[in-house]
Amino acid sequence: MQSLRTLSFPVRALAGAALLIAASLPALAQDYPSRPIRVISPYPAGSASDTVTRVVMEQVAQKIGQPTVIEMRPGAGGSVGFAAVAKAPPDGYTVATSSSSMATESVLHRTLPYDPQKDFVHVVLLGTSPNILVASAKSGFKTVADLVNAAKAKPGTITFASAGIGSSSHMAGERFRLAAGIDVRHIPFKEGGLVQVMAGNIDFYFIPLAAAASAISNDKLAVLAVSSTKRVPVIANVPTVVEAGYPDAVFRFWNGISAPAKTPREVVNKLHDVTNEVLKDPALQERLAKLGVEPAQLSVEDFAKFFADDFKATAELAKKADLKPLD
Repeated sequence: MQSLRTLSFPVRALAGAALLIAASLPALAQDYPSRPIRVISPYPAGSASDTVTRVVMEQVAQKIGQPTVIEMRPGAGGSVGFAAVAKAPPDGYTVATSSSSMATESVLHRTLPYDPQKDFVHVVLLGTSPNILVASAKSGFKTVADLVNAAKAKPGTITFASAGIGSSSHMAGERFRLAAGIDVRHIPFKEGGLVQVMAGNIDFYFIPLAAAASAISNDKLAVLAVSSTKRVPVIANVPTVVEAGYPDAVFRFWNGISAPAKTPREVVNKLHDVTNEVLKDPALQERLAKLGVEPAQLSVEDFAKFFADDFKATAELAKKADLKPLD
């Protein structure tokens, strides 16, 4: 049997190592960032998430004096990019553009190459934005009531497009379908869904406001409502789903920045604080407002709760909508 004296050296060595690590963390945070930060975007270029992240992170780069390099890693609904970040060194130099889709991916797939609740620390919430309910001008719908009445008159015949199963446009459509108590058919598209609505082949679409600039003014579309509790300044003439009589159809899409779970808290706090400071800039707020994005000012802890609540709400929506896992 080893004596206590024999054991004392490794114990002292471990304790010393722990003290060295603890002492190094403030220095790491003080020096961070000393090189470019890689921001992995799991979504296609030009998507709402990609657009919002680029607008904010270019300002963060100016503030910290280091480039923030956006690296596109789309695929499998975002899981390709998220898997890369989950496995990256937890040093604050590889982060992800996170969004509402983190929750939907977890309910649409039985297994993922990462755990969205355990493998990430959610650093900062950039903002939230609603979707816009647009209908084909050929449908003749001028109001939400027109759409709902038509759907109830001919169950199963009205169609709505989305950017794919589990996308924000799909989930917003499902929430509206359930709130209005209508039987409509979902038609997912990898791309071109809005074009199909404009052509009159699909009846309606909940398009993310951040990606809807061209849709708002297109005469082939009728803008019926916005999926928020209050009107959006950039389209102040468009009523909300609440005003249309469907408060349960409220849907918000969020964007944030997330990092590998073991990223030191001091580094997380520094990136969080700098980004939140940038989000207070009136000029940036004006740019985000044009995208229909309302900036957030949540602490790291509040963002973690926000994420957990959204995760739960998404799972409940998927169950009510009878969405089955894809694999």
